[in-house]
Amino acid sequence: MDRGAEGPAGAGRPDDDGLMRGRHETPDERADRRWSELMQEIRVAQTGVQILFGFLLTVVFTPRFPELSDVDQTIYIVTVSLGAAATGALIGPVSLHRIVAGRRIKPRAVTWASRLTFAGLVLLLATLATALLLVLRVATGAPHVPWLVAGLVLWYLLCWYALPLWVRRRHTARDD
Repeated sequence: MDRGAEGPAGAGRPDDDGLMRGRHETPDERADRRWSELMQEIRVAQTGVQILFGFLLTVVFTPRFPELSDVDQTIYIVTVSLGAAATGALIGPVSLHRIVAGRRIKPRAVTWASRLTFAGLVLLLATLATALLLVLRVATGAPHVPWLVAGLVLWYLLCWYALPLWVRRRHTARDD
């Protein structure tokens, strides 16, 4: 077989069974691709958390803030703290990359950046939940607000974790 027809790094080469599997990337190519994909994903999450965090920082300066109950002020403090933690986790991969760039450890850097991103998404979920709880409590004072927030958290869990895990399990190629 003419190796030049296989494309970069042997992409598209059939395995022993004649089936096409995987990308046939070198470890460095795989790390580069995974890093690029991760940065695109982080851009989406960072934008959301930064807008939410920016909004949360302004709430304390509104005339109504001192009128909030102690419980609502505590929810606010927890929400801002979670937002700050989510921001740190979602910006962390950028700092990680800058500090370790050129050290030939990109596969490990991608792994750690992925872990930070996952932690940031969990923290973002918690930030959204507590922000919704605070806003809906202040806006309505209705006793069903915690149930509504719990339903929305369940929705986030389904969209962000359950569906991706189900798809991964159902559609990941298995070696027989």
